[in-house]
Amino acid sequence: MVDRNLIREFSISDEEFESFFDEALQQGIEETTDVDEIYREMPSYETGSILTGTVLRREGDDVLVDVGYKSEGVVPGNEWDEGEDFPEPGDQIEVLLEEVEDELGMVLLSKRKADRIRDWEQVISKHEENDIVTGKVVRKIKGGLLVNIGVNVFLPASQVDIRRPSDIGDYIGRTVQCMILKIDETRRNIVVSRRKLIEDQRQEMKRSLLSRIEVGQIRRGVVKNIADFGAFVDLGGIDGLLHITDITWARINHPSEKLSIDDEIDVMILNVDTEREKIALGLKQKEPSPWDAVEERYPVGEKVSGEVVNVMTYGAFVKLEDGIEGLVHISEMSWTRRINHPNDLVHIGDIVDVMVLGINKEKKEISLGMKQTTPNPWDEVAAKYPPGASIEGTVRNLTNYGAFIEIEEGIDGLLHISDMSWTRKISHASEMLQKGDKIKCQVISVDQERKRIALGLKQLEEDPWEKDIPDRFQPGSIVQGKVTKITNFGVFVELEENLEGLLHVSELADHKVENPEDVVNVGEDIEVRILRVDTVDRKIGLSRKLSEEEEQAAAEAGTESDASSDIPAPKEPLKGGIGGGQGPLFSMDTATSESADDETAEATEADDEQVTDSEEKPAAE
Repeated sequence: MVDRNLIREFSISDEEFESFFDEALQQGIEETTDVDEIYREMPSYETGSILTGTVLRREGDDVLVDVGYKSEGVVPGNEWDEGEDFPEPGDQIEVLLEEVEDELGMVLLSKRKADRIRDWEQVISKHEENDIVTGKVVRKIKGGLLVNIGVNVFLPASQVDIRRPSDIGDYIGRTVQCMILKIDETRRNIVVSRRKLIEDQRQEMKRSLLSRIEVGQIRRGVVKNIADFGAFVDLGGIDGLLHITDITWARINHPSEKLSIDDEIDVMILNVDTEREKIALGLKQKEPSPWDAVEERYPVGEKVSGEVVNVMTYGAFVKLEDGIEGLVHISEMSWTRRINHPNDLVHIGDIVDVMVLGINKEKKEISLGMKQTTPNPWDEVAAKYPPGASIEGTVRNLTNYGAFIEIEEGIDGLLHISDMSWTRKISHASEMLQKGDKIKCQVISVDQERKRIALGLKQLEEDPWEKDIPDRFQPGSIVQGKVTKITNFGVFVELEENLEGLLHVSELADHKVENPEDVVNVGEDIEVRILRVDTVDRKIGLSRKLSEEEEQAAAEAGTESDASSDIPAPKEPLKGGIGGGQGPLFSMDTATSESADDETAEATEADDEQVTDSEEKPAAE
């Protein structure tokens, strides 16, 4: 090897050295040697070529290598990996020629790049696209992982697994099998896929599994994914769905309460759809159903205890044992309490006593009752509150047809508006009562089967229509009253507080009245004559016409003044009032009765229109 530094010490120029070297070279070559052959045997010193060199020595961190060039080559010490032994002088190594001569006249070499090229050439010679390779995950880079299969190849993140992992960095240090997707020889780049390999393997396993699997088989699988509706279990090539309702006979809110990812479990094959490649699995089916002998363990009518596990607007579900739940409907919770929501009585986790009311084994339903575990207070209502008894209660609610009176907790009676006053006409219960009022009432009737009590307020007093009103308002008597209401058929006149009579339009005046408002006004005080008092229908008929004697005298005076007429004017009978009977108000002679005009019929029709308190009462709730 030529040491140029030594040559320079002896002041030999490069031209002289080259001349001496050429002469020596010519002398050493046999005369028969062809010059072209000599050049063919000499190594190529083109940049990027791989040369075989001999290690000369180490100088500091560098290694000097003789590659047959006029200058030694230098390989940086960091070209050897940590833990790798440095070569000894005389060892042969392959290096890549990076630069023929730098500013110091040295040849720059790279062992690492030469190794990579040789490794690449070796991998290319052994593998093609779609081949299976095994390598160790070296590190994580942007977009994926580097896997060393002799050379570093790229594993994209989307190709790491069938379901992309949350952190692909977990694979660093693991040895994985992959399929070569693409080889780029120009750029010396290889892309591999672990996912494609797994998919191909699973497809083959799936075909094999579907050909052997049958309904009812027990197979081992691994939980791969958990969702709200169930869990996916890998049976070895194909995933089956384990629905949440098939995990356990007991109620669970989420599959994670019983399962975890990567759990190995034995499941039963419930259904196989080979066309769609779907398999339904069951876990609870490996054990007997608790509904098989439910009638024996929970006979109808038996009192049992259970835990409230769910509360809905319509009722509460009570667990009697794992897999056995019954519904207590809101209507079966209390005999007397008005429950707007089951939470008024029970909450999740409560232990309650219930009675079995019914079992539907096909639908797996049990009807339960809470109130049936306590005595029914309505069984004693008829004895405690017989008709005619006086009671005290609190006004709980008011409606347009009456008031609900709470007699005791959960026991209400209905006080209808028609039973509030003997004489007053009431349109709404609020005209007489307010919520929270304490009042006394009389029990009118008790319907124990329908759980209803009818109450009366006016029944605590004597009925004035039986004696008082007929005694004070005799037919024919003149009384003072105030006009309270005007209708097209007559006028209502208040005779005293809460007592009114009807002044029919035909009784407003001696002449025919088309419009009552032409004769009287609301609020006007007028004198009226009592025509009749109907104690059955509780009505008083009134009139503003002359008395019977005055009418007779007027009729006679009219006869005398009309000398040209021999036919006396017929006497018109008194009519009016609001009763339901037909004919005149008072009995008169036959001739006079037969001469009654159409106004009598009008008065009868008015009787039916008068507002009374004999309207049909709505049933007490």
